[in-house]
Amino acid sequence: MESPALLDLSAVAKTFGDTVVLSPTDLAIAEGSFVSIVGPSGCGKSTLFNIIAGLLAPDAGDVRLEGRSVIGATGHVGYMLQKDLLVPWCTVEDNITMAARLTRKVTAADRDEARHIAERYGLGDYLNHYPQALSGGMRQRVAFMRTLVTHHQLLLLDEPFGALDAQTRLDMQLWLLDVWRETGRTVLFITHDVDESIFLSDRILVMSPRPGRIVADLENTLARPREIDVLTDPTFVDLKSQVLHLLYGGRR
Repeated sequence: MESPALLDLSAVAKTFGDTVVLSPTDLAIAEGSFVSIVGPSGCGKSTLFNIIAGLLAPDAGDVRLEGRSVIGATGHVGYMLQKDLLVPWCTVEDNITMAARLTRKVTAADRDEARHIAERYGLGDYLNHYPQALSGGMRQRVAFMRTLVTHHQLLLLDEPFGALDAQTRLDMQLWLLDVWRETGRTVLFITHDVDESIFLSDRILVMSPRPGRIVADLENTLARPREIDVLTDPTFVDLKSQVLHLLYGGRR
C-alpha cells in the first residue's frame, strides 16, 4: 500500500476581489521529494505557498500536512524567500538562530547547532561576520541555514537564487542538492528558471497564467546524484523542450 503524502492539497482556491488568482488545485507531495513549480508571473505560485504556510486562508479546499489540516495555522513549514532578509546588525550565528531568538531565549544548544551547520556547509569561519561582509551566495546560505534549523520536514523555497548571477546560482544549486540529500528534507521550490527546475527536481509542476492552475505534472527521470554534465543530457534537453512548450505554447 502506498504511503500517504506528506503534503496534500485538495481543491485549494483563492480569489482577491474579483480576480481569481488560484483555480481549484490538487497537489500531493511525497516525503523526501524535491518538487519545483514553474509558471508565469502572477499565476499564483506565491499565493499557493502562502496558503500552505498558513499566511493566507484559501476560499475553498483543504491543506493537510501529515494528515492534519493546517489551514490558517503557522509554524509548520520552513519558508525562504528570494530576499535573504538577514538582520544587518546581527552576526551570521545570530541570524542562523533567529527563529529561536524571536520565539524564546537562544540556548547553548541553539548556538552549538548554528556553529555545526555553518562549519558543515562552508561558513564556519564567518560566524562572527555581519551580512554586509558576505557575498550574495553566502548570504543565501545563511538564510537557508536559518530555515533548516527550524527542523520542519517541509521547506518552501520561493525563488531563493533568483537574484544571483549565473555562476553563483549554479554553485548554490549544487550546494542545495548536497544539503537536501544529506538532510532528507522535503522541498517545494518556486523558480522562473526552467533549467534550474530540471536540474534540481524529481517533479516539475507547470502552472498556467492567471487564474493559476497546474497544467502539467512532469516526472524527471534524470539519475541522482546530479552534476553539471546533466545540463547537456538528451533527457534534460527533451524535458526542457516540454516545459518551454507548456509555458509559451505557439509563441515565437
